[in-house]
Amino acid sequence: MPNFVKVASTSDLKPGTAMTVAVNGIDIALYNVGGKIYATNNTCLHQGGPLGEGILEGEIITCPWHMWEYNVCTGEKVGNNSIKLETYPVEVEGADIKVGV
Repeated sequence: MPNFVKVASTSDLKPGTAMTVAVNGIDIALYNVGGKIYATNNTCLHQGGPLGEGILEGEIITCPWHMWEYNVCTGEKVGNNSIKLETYPVEVEGADIKVGV
């Protein structure tokens, strides 16, 4: 059972945006897709780019370094679902965003 840790407030993450938070020494990217929050590992599997600094369009985050794309809901790389980011469960309680690690 994951331990849920408060990482941000809903006011910090507007719809259609991404951000990076640190939880227990792990960099995690948060995404707001139409009001629903998702979390993945922040490190692109290509060459380590910071996904939380990427461009979020719908459910797809584009790495700012080399344009690799991932579905933030599933963690799967667009066009090759055998490559997958680690995803984390998210809970929203009131204005608190919590990630399970």
